[in-house]
Amino acid sequence: MADEKINADKRLWPVWCKTPIKFPVIRFGPRRFSNHCVPMFMFLRLFEGPGLRLCALALALALALAGGLSAGAAAAEEAHAIAMHGRPAMPADFRHMPYANPDAPKGGRLTWGILGTFDSLNPFIVRGLAVQPVRSYVVESLLARGQDEPFTLYGLLARTVETNDERSFVTFRLDPRARFSDGKPVTAEDVLFSWQLLRDHGRPNHRQYYGKVAKAEAPDPLTVRFDLAGAHDRELPLILGLMPILPKHAIDVATFEETTLAAPLGTGPYRVTAVKPGASVTLTRNPDYWGRDLAINRGLYNFDEIRLDYFREANGQFEAFKRGLYDFRVEHEPLRWHDGYDFPAAKSGEVIRDTVRPGMPQPSEFLVFNTRRPVFADIRVRQALTLLFDFELVNRSYFFGLYSRVAGYFAGSELSAYGRPADARERELLKPFAAQIPPDILEGRYRLPVTDGSGRDRTTLRAALKLLSEAGYDLDGTLLRNRATKAPLTFEIMVTTRDQERIALAFQRDLRRAGIEASVRSVDPVQFDQRRLGYEFDMIQNRWDQSLSPGNEQYFYWGSAAADNPGTRNYMGARDPAVDAMIAALLEAREHTDFVSAVRALDRVLIAGFYTIPLFNVSEQWIARWNRIERPKATSLSGYLPETWWSKGQPQAHQAK
Repeated sequence: MADEKINADKRLWPVWCKTPIKFPVIRFGPRRFSNHCVPMFMFLRLFEGPGLRLCALALALALALAGGLSAGAAAAEEAHAIAMHGRPAMPADFRHMPYANPDAPKGGRLTWGILGTFDSLNPFIVRGLAVQPVRSYVVESLLARGQDEPFTLYGLLARTVETNDERSFVTFRLDPRARFSDGKPVTAEDVLFSWQLLRDHGRPNHRQYYGKVAKAEAPDPLTVRFDLAGAHDRELPLILGLMPILPKHAIDVATFEETTLAAPLGTGPYRVTAVKPGASVTLTRNPDYWGRDLAINRGLYNFDEIRLDYFREANGQFEAFKRGLYDFRVEHEPLRWHDGYDFPAAKSGEVIRDTVRPGMPQPSEFLVFNTRRPVFADIRVRQALTLLFDFELVNRSYFFGLYSRVAGYFAGSELSAYGRPADARERELLKPFAAQIPPDILEGRYRLPVTDGSGRDRTTLRAALKLLSEAGYDLDGTLLRNRATKAPLTFEIMVTTRDQERIALAFQRDLRRAGIEASVRSVDPVQFDQRRLGYEFDMIQNRWDQSLSPGNEQYFYWGSAAADNPGTRNYMGARDPAVDAMIAALLEAREHTDFVSAVRALDRVLIAGFYTIPLFNVSEQWIARWNRIERPKATSLSGYLPETWWSKGQPQAHQAK
């Protein structure tokens, strides 16, 4: 009866009684309220009698007000870390990261051997070939990655981070101890300067990310607040947390976009102390490094000196390693890993070979079609060429069967759509673009072609020629020609390593069987990088390394806006509204399940576009190191981390754990 009275009279209640309110979690006897929005009159139905109901009304109003305030406060609470989804794994009082040895000794030198060259120490601009380690060893960010989590950032230059549930703003409060290597303090003014500088003059990804900020301000000298209203990008607070912080007092904005070999000024553990143009760079540990005692840094940056030696040619680089001229190498060639480490130091144990299995999506190699070129504009041509690549022969003959092959860009993880039917959320996201997603890709039935491994598989050849005929090409003797123009189907494969060249030559033989003449051009690493960044190629081999938390960088890889912007990684020139929509969906996802669905939907759209020929997937990292270098027993989710290594024979440190 009381319920009927409430229902009959609720139209007479004040508006605020009908308005949905958010209650905190609280119990009244067997009843439990959670932080859901309900109309107040529904809350009052739990109580019998007018007197009790009046008390309940007052209590409800108080709870609503307190709950609203507390919910808002909780949503915008300062924290030591921020995670893209869920909560940070490490508590506020953590002592060190699980993949670092806090007792690692300090001292010694680590020498890297890097294939290529450099002409700039500025990694934040498009021009030049930069020394990339400058980014992490010399220049720091507001926050630092936790390498055991998909995407969690912990305090570094910023002691705390604050945002709300909508992530419509983010506030960073700087550590008052933070200093540049010249001793000057890091201030909010430096942060705002860095944001404006990189937004207006930085690399395309910086311009894209930082351009989403609606407003930036510094309430006090150690606080910076970014207003993100309208960005609709839940990753943006983390992207801003990774922003490199540069000194306003030491940078000339007018010349920032020019290449330079002048030593950059940063806040990081190392300083650039010696440069031999194109040959080597020496980084020396800063004894006054402000952040050496931070928990995020315990067990990291243990070498007094890091030397980066550059090699123009891959074989010469390997020979230098065998002679002990540098300390470690990441091996990418299965043939070399299989039988190339038979030199005396490897046999005696002076060189140690580590096989590391990271928890990230498997790095995948692709032959990339530059769809800006007319020869690859027709998707049927791209599909046909995918059929013609004989993976089984290449894997057996060149790679000792060490590789597997998966279509898509998130292989070996829950984010991969390959072999999985689309769930309801994926289908909803893809519905506006259903016409371009073949049923077999949507239903998880699509598989890459499997040949008989002979190099003469007739089934795949017939299927490829059928697609090429539909695209307007016919065999004229032994040459495939365009039916209308009589022009032959030809293109160039640009390579830079021995491994790439062998794959390209094998593919060249496969293509010749279909009447396609492909040339293989081998160029040095410098020219390869320059032409790749400027999209001056027909086809190249490339690898996109993915994380378990893909986000804004996906626009940089596949977004339409990046297609004609030199310096991005959209090498194939994809311009697809479906791709853009799926990236937007993964950025807006709040729940992990929705996020996974959005990434898989993106994977399906990319697979359906046939922008690349999947070559192989790498499930392991192959690391060779001289035994003078030691590493922690624990391996991070992201794999090997040279910053956690140390020099053998140094006295042990004794830091608090």
